[in-house]
Amino acid sequence: MKSIDVHLSISAEEFQHLYQGSVRDVLAIADDGRRIRFPAAILRPYVLHDGIRGWFRIHFDEHHRFKSIERMA
Repeated sequence: MKSIDVHLSISAEEFQHLYQGSVRDVLAIADDGRRIRFPAAILRPYVLHDGIRGWFRIHFDEHHRFKSIERMA
């Protein structure tokens, strides 16, 4: 399984737009410089009162479909 590491810093207000559905995808820059887009819904388990902050590893299959996400730090 392939993976990509990304640092996220999304405020609670920004994530509210994601949660309400007015924004569906998150755009981020991976630690290797690649730009990635993924569904905001995969971040819901990691939302805290101040938003989402930290390093995450996103796992995907050979067709670049999401498989899992884990918080690294």
